[in-house]
Amino acid sequence: MGDRPSAKDQFEAQDKSLPFKGPEAIDAACLECFDYEYVGRGTGEGIEIVTTTNEFTSVCPFSGLPDFAEVTITYTPDRKCVELRSLKYYLMSYRDVGIWYEHLVNRILDDLVKAVEPTSMEVIIAANARGGLSSTVTARYSRE
Repeated sequence: MGDRPSAKDQFEAQDKSLPFKGPEAIDAACLECFDYEYVGRGTGEGIEIVTTTNEFTSVCPFSGLPDFAEVTITYTPDRKCVELRSLKYYLMSYRDVGIWYEHLVNRILDDLVKAVEPTSMEVIIAANARGGLSSTVTARYSRE
């Protein structure tokens, strides 16, 4: 084994980076909402809606390599609820966007709060391990 070169001597990093898009490619305009029928009726107030997907992907803003995560969106509606098909299209618009997790979670929260105008909302990004490290990032909004 002494005659074999080490992996460090065999391979070069070659400054590789895959092409990716910037945050301008995120399509918040596709988010649609429907009216919440139980506003002010006593019943159905203060409900909590939890939507989760484990199919979320964006890319590393350094290498362009894909990042995979579970996204959990929890909110209490006021007058509107997000329509799930539009939410799926919105989340899919991140698939080739280079963005840090810390920015990603805040961008999703900002876009959804603007569209839904909830009483409260929380977005959690639980990223798959990269380099042996897993990250979970949470952003919260409260009207109060």
